[in-house]
Amino acid sequence: MRLPVLFLCAAALGGCSVDMGGFAFQSETKGGVTTTTTTTGSAGISTREPVLTPEGECSVGVSLDPSTRPLPKEIAPGITECELVKLKGKAPTDVLIGESGKGQREVQVLYAEPGGRELYLFTDNRLGRIVKPGGEG
Repeated sequence: MRLPVLFLCAAALGGCSVDMGGFAFQSETKGGVTTTTTTTGSAGISTREPVLTPEGECSVGVSLDPSTRPLPKEIAPGITECELVKLKGKAPTDVLIGESGKGQREVQVLYAEPGGRELYLFTDNRLGRIVKPGGEG
């Protein structure tokens, strides 16, 4: 009964991780000698949404985030970093990742497009501002 409650609590806490570790023993007898080997393993599940890495790729993992949603139809404030990359259909030219003075994750995603550079500014994995050629945004 305690294990399902643990998983329920872990899933309810946004931005948390659940790590399960374990080990196994295997015995083998050859020529009257018994040897025992130990194997360890672990699995991790994140309840956070995927975010971009400095290389412009989405972080990999299994997400249990209840806010998982279908891909938005357009690039607009509020989308996530990975949704931007999926909507653009290609990797960004450059990604700068930092932290604000308030401890928030801040990401600048640059795309060099034929018409000029487009800069997408994210705070805590949500698009807040778009800067396009000609001062738009």
